[in-house]
Amino acid sequence: MQQQLPEAEVELIGGGGGVFEVTIDGALKFSKKQIGRFPEDDEVQALVS
Repeated sequence: MQQQLPEAEVELIGGGGGVFEVTIDGALKFSKKQIGRFPEDDEVQALVS
């Protein structure tokens, strides 16, 4: 992702309980816990593009 969006600041924050979330400028854009699945291929990139 860093190669495709070099201007993006990407940070991996470890967590527990199977939580996988994507936030952009403090706004939650994807939550595995809420949706019940991991993102599809390229879904995260589409959210930040």
